[in-house]
Formats: sequence, C-alpha cells, structure tokens
Amino acid sequence: MSLTELPVADDLFPGFRLLDVATTGARLRVRTGGEGPPLLLLHGYPQTHIMWRRIAPQLAQRFTLICPDLRGYGDSEKPPSAADHAPYSKRAMAQDMAEVMSALGHERFFVGSHDRGARVGHRLALDHADRVLKLATLDIAPTREMYRDTTDAFARAYWHWFFLIQPAPMPERMIEADPEFYWTSRRASDMKLFEPAALAEYLRCFRDPAMIHASCEDYRAAATIDIAHDDADGGRKVACPLLALWGDRGAVGKCFDVLALWRERAENVQGRALPGGHYLAEEIPDLVVAEFSAFFGENT
Repeated sequence: MSLTELPVADDLFPGFRLLDVATTGARLRVRTGGEGPPLLLLHGYPQTHIMWRRIAPQLAQRFTLICPDLRGYGDSEKPPSAADHAPYSKRAMAQDMAEVMSALGHERFFVGSHDRGARVGHRLALDHADRVLKLATLDIAPTREMYRDTTDAFARAYWHWFFLIQPAPMPERMIEADPEFYWTSRRASDMKLFEPAALAEYLRCFRDPAMIHASCEDYRAAATIDIAHDDADGGRKVACPLLALWGDRGAVGKCFDVLALWRERAENVQGRALPGGHYLAEEIPDLVVAEFSAFFGENT
C-alpha cells in the first residue's frame, strides 16, 4: 500500500487533505481531515465522496474523517470487470476500505454510510468485525432482503435496480448516450440539493464511460455474488451496534420495515425515519450530524 498527497483543486472540504491510496485491489481517491476517533464515510450511487461536504465541517470537530471514492466511482480506479462480477462485490470494496484505513493508521474505526456505500459498510462489518466499532446506514435495508421482499411499488420506484443489472453493454450504452440527462432526470425533484460546484463534480465523474460501466457492475454484483456471500454467512450477524436511518418520504421506508430487516442481519439495531428523502446528508445535514454525533460519540 502507498499514499500520494495531491493538490486540492476545490473548496468543498476546507482544510482537508486529498490523497491517492493504493490498495492491493485498486487505487482510491480519499479526502481526510478533522481530529478525534476515525470515522469512515462511504458514499452512494451515482455520487462520490463529495456527498459528505455538508456534514464534514461539523463532524471534523469531533472525528477524523476518511471520505473515499468507492472503487469504480469518482476519481478512484475502475478495475476490469469479470464474468462473476467479483471485482465489484461488496467484499472486494470492503477489503479496499480495510486497507485504506490501515494505510492511514486507523486499526479500529466507525463507519457512516449511504446507499451503495452502506452495502459496503455492511460487508465491512461482517468481514472485518474486529475493526468496525459501529456502523450507521442512511436509507437502505440489507440487499438480499430487499430483493427478497420486492413489491410492485418498490420496483416502480427503484426501477434502476433492475435496469442496471441487465447484461453489458445494454444499460451502459443507453446511459452513455446522454449521461447528464440520465443523472439529472432521475433526481429531478432533488436537484435543488446539489449546488453548482457539487453538481459539476458529480457530472464530471459520471460522464466517464468507465464509471458508468463500473457502477452497473456494482449493481450486477449486488444481485448475484453479494447475495451468494450473504447466503454463505448462514446465521452470522453484524455484531457491532448498527444505526439505521431513512427518509420518511423515500421508497425504502415506505416499502420495507427497515428495522425488522436489519434485525435479521445484525444483533444490535436502533434507528428511525428522518424528515427527508433519499439524500439525507445533503438535504438535512444538521440532523444527520446530530444522529451521527450521538451514535458514534456515545462511550467513545
């Protein structure tokens, strides 16, 4: 593993360092800053680590924040895919994160996570249980159980789950025809959440065909090898405390009993709905900061 310091070309995270961290599986772009116990923040689809920009300044007063782009996303490396989608399994992504934290000198740490990143966080807490102290998730339930309990309402709201898993290159070519339209039209009601500098960063990264392909592979892995890994766990559950938060206007809370599904997969679960939609860290950052601070700060 190696670290490379990079010049910061934006002001989205004042005072934070920008690094490239080479793991055994991929080179990852990482933003880090703050002071206190280490808190790894994992972003969702189709975003990058900059989704944490509105909560980072406050959390950095209490925690050392580590905000990477997941493999395949943003400015992180996009490893070649494989027939079984293993390079984009949550196990591979979780291994990346374990190695990033080791490279930065953090052997035990907290994990805060959203959407796809929360699926990585779930696997990280299982495969590296001795290192993850607590896990917080934003607006998801466990992958296997969401597929198992899918309803007509969920399929209509989350149609992209079933579009992106289609064999390559069908979804890739359709998205590549107009990536900006795909990105913005799917989030039309949420566009007010993304100020121009953040939106420009999201779109810069998403215009890359390699990211489009990698993100499709992320979903293909979720529907196949990730479920196989879940099944192989048997009855093993996440042992660390888990905080599940979701938006009261989002599809996840409307279509699933979030806490009940997490209690199938974790031993110690708490959580509640927050007054928002899917992009909680960008829509209601102060509430997310309060929830994370209370959960990760307790008994620190």
